[in-house]
Order: sequence, then C-alpha cells, then structure tokens
Amino acid sequence: MTKKILFVVNVDWFFISHRLPLALEALKKGFEVYIACGITDKKEYLESFGLRVQSLNLSRSGTGINDELKAFINIYKVLKEINPDITHFVTIKPVLYGGIASRFLNIHKKVFSISGLGFIFIKQGFKATLVRLIIKTMYRFALGGKSSHVIVQNPDDMAVVHSIVKVPVILLKGSGVNLSEYEYIEENNDNIKVSMACRLLKDKGVFEYIKAAKIVKQKLPNIEFELYGDIDIENPASLNTDDIKMIKKDAFVNIYGFSNNISKVFSDSNIVILPSYREGLPKVLVEAAACGRSVVTTNVPGCRDAIEPNKTGLLCKVRDFKSLAQMIEKLILDNDLRNSMGKKGRKLAEKEFDIKKIVEKHFIIYEDKK
Repeated sequence: MTKKILFVVNVDWFFISHRLPLALEALKKGFEVYIACGITDKKEYLESFGLRVQSLNLSRSGTGINDELKAFINIYKVLKEINPDITHFVTIKPVLYGGIASRFLNIHKKVFSISGLGFIFIKQGFKATLVRLIIKTMYRFALGGKSSHVIVQNPDDMAVVHSIVKVPVILLKGSGVNLSEYEYIEENNDNIKVSMACRLLKDKGVFEYIKAAKIVKQKLPNIEFELYGDIDIENPASLNTDDIKMIKKDAFVNIYGFSNNISKVFSDSNIVILPSYREGLPKVLVEAAACGRSVVTTNVPGCRDAIEPNKTGLLCKVRDFKSLAQMIEKLILDNDLRNSMGKKGRKLAEKEFDIKKIVEKHFIIYEDKK
C-alpha cells in the first residue's frame, strides 16, 4: 500500500520557496504527496509536479476567535480525510493547530518545523508576556504525544523547545539551497553595492537599514544601497505604502519589489545585509553565502547561526543603526576582508547548506520508527 505524506503550511508560495524539494523527493520515493495550505496563485504549479493540493483558509494575522476556530476545524478535517502516514507541519499556525488536532486523531508520524518562534517572542510588555505564556502552553500540548519530532534551526530555539516539551528535537540549519543555482562570481570592487532582501517588516530591521544607509552615504556618497521585497499586509509588523513612499522620497536606498532571481541580485552586490530582530535561520543569508558574498547581520538567534562571525560576515547590535553603519563601512573600506569573507561564505554553504544534505536529513527523520 502506498504511503501518504502530508505537508501543512500557511501559504503556497512559502512552501515552494522553502519545502518543495522535500515534496519532490517524496514523490521519487513513491509517496502520495499532499499539501494543505493557503492558496494564492500557485496551485496549478504545485499540481503540475503530481502533488495533491488541499486549500486551507489560514489568516496569518487574524486573531479573532471565530477565524481561528475555523482554521483549526479546517486542519482537523484535512488530517482526518487524508489520514497520512507522515505529517509535516510548517509555520506557527499549522504547528499549533495541526499538533493539537493530531492529538485527537491516529496520526502515525508527526514532524513539526519551527523556523523561528515568531514576533510574539520578540515583543516586550505585559500583554506579550501573557500571550507567550498561552502560546507556550499550546506548544506543550501540540508538540507532545507519541511519534512527534521537532525540527528547529538554531540552538536558542532548541533550548526553548526543550524547556517546553520532552520530545526528540533535531537541529537542522535552515531549509537549504540548490548550490547549482547560486554561482560564485568575483566581486566588482570598483562600484560597491549593498543589498538587503526580505519581506518588508519592521522586525527585519528595514528602518535600521535605511538609517544606516543614510549615515554611510554621507561619508561615501558613491555607494549604492538596494532594498528588495514587498510589504506583507497580513503581518502586523509590515511596513505600509506610506513607509515605502517615504523611503523612495528620501532616496538613500533604491527600493525594488520582490525579486525572482535573488542569486543575480546578490552576485551583482558586494555586501548583503539582514539586521533582523530574531530568526529561525534566514534563507537570505544562506543564499548570500552560496553566492560568495560577505554579510552584516545582527547578533541574535538565527542570524548569528547563519554565518561564521568574523569569517564569513560581521555581527552588529540589534536595533542599532549606528552599529550597523559601522560594520557596513568596515566592509566597504576593506576589499581584501570583504572578498575573503565572501569566498569563505561559499565554502560554508557547500558544507552546511546544500539542499541535498538537508533533504537527506529530513528523510532520516521521516523514516525514524520512534
């Protein structure tokens, strides 16, 4: 009898960018492969591979009781209908609601990917503390039970999960990249370009990047700064259209939309920036390493784990645009250091981030009999 594997994730485009190689490998191994996710315009693309796509109505920003209850019931029904041999839950709501629903169903094997613990683990104040307590309680129930395995992307998240629930927790450094799609090209040291690519969220450090660019350009006016990405209206931390207009008006940073060819963006750049407040293990820094580009990122969980500090990139203080500007300027002024870090970054990508190795490690977890 053919085994079934079900991936439950918030939205189709995220699955394509972060988990599609797992689904394609499962097809090769003879699994029936199902994906339950929010649908944008990617359903036909996913089905063209032979994947079976189920629609989930998951709001990534909604916190209304009725919407959340509907989301939970929706996931419960999908799990019960498909009755998979292996279920892989990815992103916060699928992990929480899918994990809780699976406690009431005979799900044979559950794998939970926690790729960063979310903005609620960043926020301060009484309300955030209370919400964190509730979410930790939900995680404890969702991740527990028989045949549960949790995948995390950095040691800090691993420690938090261990403090919440006693199940196998596996550390995998990110979702990997296909190294053949990211070619190392020698830098153009004559016209230095600095790039940042992300969803345009405040907690990605977008405003810190803009302020740092202003400081650097006042000293080094010929340096070009770029920002790639779109706003994410379902995320409460998203920039809005007025923010975008202001960035364009100030003209310290050239702002572009989402790029389908990030490898070219980074290959055309000299330095890649991500001043995020907290991450799982950011794919954009993995992609920067694969392109052989030096990095400046923040000394926070996830970001610091995606580089070898002072070897493949530099760390700055979180929420500190002056610290960020200092690190960017240091790399701009030192061609030898910058080029050396880029080459070491490519070696790091080959050692740690090769998609083939990441996929193999996932199937070891899927096939674990525990």
